[in-house]
Amino acid sequence: MEQPSSSFQLLERIKKGDREALSLLLDAHRRRLAVLAHYRLGPQLRGLVEIDDILQETMLKAYLQLDQFTYRTPGSFMRWITRIMDHVIADAARYHGRQKRQATQLLPFRSESNPGGPEPADSRTPSRLLAQDEGLRSLMRELDELPDDYREVILLAKIEGLSTREVAEQMGKSRETVALLLHRAVKRFKKLHDLEESL
Repeated sequence: MEQPSSSFQLLERIKKGDREALSLLLDAHRRRLAVLAHYRLGPQLRGLVEIDDILQETMLKAYLQLDQFTYRTPGSFMRWITRIMDHVIADAARYHGRQKRQATQLLPFRSESNPGGPEPADSRTPSRLLAQDEGLRSLMRELDELPDDYREVILLAKIEGLSTREVAEQMGKSRETVALLLHRAVKRFKKLHDLEESL
C-alpha cells in the first residue's frame, strides 16, 4: 500500500471522534469539489441549482456514510466523495426534470439568487469561495477556454485525481491516447495560464 496521505491521517482522527478533523478533511477537498460540481452540473442545471447546495448535500451525505468508506490509496477519499457528489447532482437533475417537490429535494441555502434561504452552517461555501478566490475564478476561465476533451481529461486526472487507466475507462479511450491527450491538454492549459498572467 502507498504511504498514507494527510486524508488518511485525518480519517484516523475522525474514527477517534475528532470533529475538527472532519472539518479539515472536507475543507481540503472543497475547492476541487466546487470545480468538479461546476462542470458536472452543466450550464442548464447551473441555472437551477446552486453549487453551494450540491456541496452541502454532498458533505452531509459523506459525513453520514463515512463508516462505509475504506481508505485504499492516496486519492481514494476524493474519488469516493466525488461519486457521492455525482449522485447528488443526478438527484438534482431528476428533480428539476420532473419539477416535483420531493422529501429528498435539496434545500436551497442563502445566496445572491436566493436571498431568503437559510444560512448554511459553514459560511465558507463553495460558491462564496469561487466568488472570493480570484485564483479559482482564473482557473475556471482557463478551463473554459480549453476544448471539451482537454478540459475533461484535466478534470478527471488533475482535479478528481483518477489514474490514467481510470481516465481511459471513463473516456472510452486507450491509456496511450489518454496520456497523450493529457500531455497536450496540460501544455495548452499552461500556455493559457501564462498568457493570462502576462495580461
